[in-house]
Amino acid sequence: MNPTPQTADRPARLAFYGDDFTGSTDALEVLAFAGLRCALFLKPPSAAMLERFGGLDAIGLAGDSRAMTPAEMDAALPALLQALAALAPVLHYKVCSTFDSAPGIGNIGRVIELARRGVADGVVPVVAGNPALGRYCLFGNLFARSGTDGQVHRIDRHPIMSVHPVTPMDEADLTLHLARQAALRFAKFTLADFAGDRAAVDRRLGELTAGSPDALLFDSASAEQLTEVGRLLDGMSRRTQPLFVVGSSGVEYALTQWWRQAGLPFGASDGFDSFGPAGPVLVVSASASALTAMQIETAIDDGFAELPLNARTLVDEARWPAACDEIVSAAAALLAQGRSVILHTARGPADPRIAEMVDSLVASGLSPADARHQGGRTLGVRLGQLTQAVLARQPLRRIVFSGGDTSSQVTQVLAPDALTVLARLAPGAPLCRMHALQGPHDGLEVALKGGQMGDRHYFVRARDGRA
Repeated sequence: MNPTPQTADRPARLAFYGDDFTGSTDALEVLAFAGLRCALFLKPPSAAMLERFGGLDAIGLAGDSRAMTPAEMDAALPALLQALAALAPVLHYKVCSTFDSAPGIGNIGRVIELARRGVADGVVPVVAGNPALGRYCLFGNLFARSGTDGQVHRIDRHPIMSVHPVTPMDEADLTLHLARQAALRFAKFTLADFAGDRAAVDRRLGELTAGSPDALLFDSASAEQLTEVGRLLDGMSRRTQPLFVVGSSGVEYALTQWWRQAGLPFGASDGFDSFGPAGPVLVVSASASALTAMQIETAIDDGFAELPLNARTLVDEARWPAACDEIVSAAAALLAQGRSVILHTARGPADPRIAEMVDSLVASGLSPADARHQGGRTLGVRLGQLTQAVLARQPLRRIVFSGGDTSSQVTQVLAPDALTVLARLAPGAPLCRMHALQGPHDGLEVALKGGQMGDRHYFVRARDGRA
């Protein structure tokens, strides 16, 4: 089977929408490191914008639907997905590799429903395994390696994701997890279905899709199985265009591995392994994960200055302006002295500051769910405004954001036109460059890190570079 060819009216091989900004740069990283020309945009790119980058193989759109309610998804996603569907034969809805989501927030099942009403014609493949990131799907159950202990856990027993403050994972079978979110019929392409030659595998795929399920979940526990998933996805895209796929960056790994095996041309994939120091860096973190807490501790031990933030104060309309001035002055002064700075709203899941923010909003009349949702969004915007103000006082070359929802909100405040990958920093969390044709941040280097990404030296490495 030959890979799907590019055509004049579909110049890219793949288009993707990332449900948060950290996940978007994860997908972008895989494509860039494979040797594909790619860029990540903050809104659907115009023809003129695409021409500025010239001949992109893959086009990404960074979104924030991971923090949306179903009603917000209904309003925002259909037009965005339609715009991307016109650009490539495969349209990937990129989710976190841990699939953390819930009926009321970041509802992945709802996205599948919306796609089947609009851009998806037939079964929606769902790809969960991503061995490169320590993510494995076995008979529909998701397992993930933890950055805190290095062990692989079933996702509902994972030390970070099982206690996620907004979308805790309490079900490992992804068909059951997603069926809680929408009335969907699932089929499973399991490890046993990879047995035999390609003809047998193709027959099994045909048997599973003949029943017209809404979605088909693919297992994968090895790079070889993921490459085979890529072959199957490519074949499906030749019959149905665009092929709408849901999954982690395992989708990008699957397709690029298959395309390379099938002989499709790629560009150069070197030049990403080293990058230099950048002087003082600013780290802005709203992640409450235990791994991020380890990264903060390591950075402070290595010379970073720490400025704890009171999340409750930042979302308080009356107290926010004075708090912003105080934080910006302190951060800018430290950076001017050559000190790298970490602003953080939590140091691990036991830190009470986020809970205190939520309690204060509940006391003002919001429901607990609305308090978490609205408070988290407001906090992200305020952190973006803080960052904007610090940069105005003390220009920097490099900045790091930690926390998926935080990164989405902060980056939207900074408002670049696009991001491209600059260098490897950690799997799933690369160093990128901002492109701003009109704004002030053109060329700013930025890393967007989810709470479970990187090792304990991530922030230190972001400051010091890697030879």
